[in-house]
Amino acid sequence: MPTKILLVEDEQMLRESLAQLLSDEGFHVVQAGSGEAGRDAAINEVFDLVLTDIRMPGMDGLTLLKHLQQIIPQTPVIVITGFGTVENAVSAMRSGAADYLLKPVQFEDVLIRVKRALEFGEMRRNRTIFTEQLAAQSTFHDLIGESTAMAALFDLVRKLSTVSSSVLIVGESGTGKELFARAIHYNGITREKPFIAINCAAIPENLIESELFGHRKGAFTGAIKDRIGYFEAASGGTLFLDEISTLPIQVQSSLLRVLEERVVVPVGDTRPRPVEVRIIAASNQNLQTQVRDGHFREDLLYRLDVVRLQLPALRQRRQDIPLLAQHFLKKYTEKMNKRVNGISNAAMRAMLNHEWRGNVRELENVIERAVIFAEGRDVELADLPFQNAATEEDDGGEDLKQAMMQFERQHIIYSLRRHNYDKAMTAAKLGIGVSSLYRKLDELSIPKDLQDQEKATRNGV
Repeated sequence: MPTKILLVEDEQMLRESLAQLLSDEGFHVVQAGSGEAGRDAAINEVFDLVLTDIRMPGMDGLTLLKHLQQIIPQTPVIVITGFGTVENAVSAMRSGAADYLLKPVQFEDVLIRVKRALEFGEMRRNRTIFTEQLAAQSTFHDLIGESTAMAALFDLVRKLSTVSSSVLIVGESGTGKELFARAIHYNGITREKPFIAINCAAIPENLIESELFGHRKGAFTGAIKDRIGYFEAASGGTLFLDEISTLPIQVQSSLLRVLEERVVVPVGDTRPRPVEVRIIAASNQNLQTQVRDGHFREDLLYRLDVVRLQLPALRQRRQDIPLLAQHFLKKYTEKMNKRVNGISNAAMRAMLNHEWRGNVRELENVIERAVIFAEGRDVELADLPFQNAATEEDDGGEDLKQAMMQFERQHIIYSLRRHNYDKAMTAAKLGIGVSSLYRKLDELSIPKDLQDQEKATRNGV
């Protein structure tokens, strides 16, 4: 049975030309002249791939993409956009598109990308992605870092995983507060119980108590049935309260009572219900300042702040930037089915010099964006949104030097593995002599018998 492709394009000449090209390659092509027609076709027929223009009258390609992800979530989608609207391609890739094509389209490029997207779609259909993602998101090893600050935090996470004490996680936005909360939960005594994450700032003030503690039918307008709150839903496990500083004072009083008495009283009820749940709270605000200004209860802070995790900003652990960048590079090349060789020295230097006000979240977004454009080559300086940073003077001191050494160390280890630990070949590929390679191994504390040590580690020796 031939592979079936849905082609959505409002320009008739381009649509028919692409349809003929794909048909000549043995594909069965169904044409749609609008986003609405494409959506209806996806509802009524089964397709292996969808090609859609972004700019169309009526339903545009990005809106169609959202519909397709609901109708046929396992089917890869390639978007077509004009050269002047590359940001649309970025938005589409972030929304789940498998690839993109720039107008004027090159027929040879179309065939390459179509075949690659079909291979990726088949691979995605044949594996249990949901299970793998859930496991990956819930493991301690998703916490990336080799800096002294992170090593100390990892040790603290291990200890907290064995108890159910309250934890307060503080740090700037984007430092990974929820990731640390999940690591504490999923790597210890609560791993088999629920983990529920709540963004306190996202809940309307008049609904917070009902959301946290539940309500009885008829307690307020719209309460058409009894409903348990997040505390009861997380019973035996962990309730993660992000942006805790945004809780209104009256809700803080109710939360304090729950922590002291280990019971909740649903809105509209008078009977307390016992709950046993570990609270992990997080804030990017200084809660001591909030207490001083009268916005946060001091007694509640004491209850929450049994153990504190102070997460460092990314600029305070620059030596982890190469490690994080390589982690996200691997993540997004696999997710997008892209082939990106690595990160150039100039691009890495720019990342090491960057201020990272958005912390790890900003770094992840930067790498995701770079992967979209760095097909078949290294991520270069031009792929970064802050490329001028590399030309600025910087005196990052020891942190910067350590980060560069970390990057160099990873690069040499990667090259050794790639060339089957052959030092002569590795040196040649790195453009240095064998004696220089041995000197680097000593400087960067890379074992000369790296292969044997890695084999022993894999075998549990």
